Amino acid sequence: MRIATKVFEDLVKEASAKMSDPNYSAVLVGGFVQSQAAVAHYISASADELGGAEEVVNTIFHTALIAEAFKKANNQTISAMSFEILDKVAEGDRKEKLTRKQPAVLEYIETNIDNPAMANTVMLFALAMDFVS
Repeated sequence: MRIATKVFEDLVKEASAKMSDPNYSAVLVGGFVQSQAAVAHYISASADELGGAEEVVNTIFHTALIAEAFKKANNQTISAMSFEILDKVAEGDRKEKLTRKQPAVLEYIETNIDNPAMANTVMLFALAMDFVS
């Protein structure tokens, strides 16, 4: 199911309001890491490419928000994304695939992520989420 732009608009507003609570980001990131071990390992292994520890946390945060959008759109949590699934969706032009499959997700990534390595990584995870949803 395609995610509507409105879902992201609502999520970003909600996240912005919750950012005043220092626990919000930690809970979102921590919960995602616990539920998506392969994704967390992939991101950790890419720490240098992403720009260090802070960018790793930012990558997980954006990925977790996208997972929340899939959850709201499909009314269910995201199934675990294995390394096999990540490999399967990694081939080809990620931006082109997201344009076709999840344009609102791509719009969120392009609007909120300036780091090209991070954007490319988050696109991979978004494609994997689309695959398992």
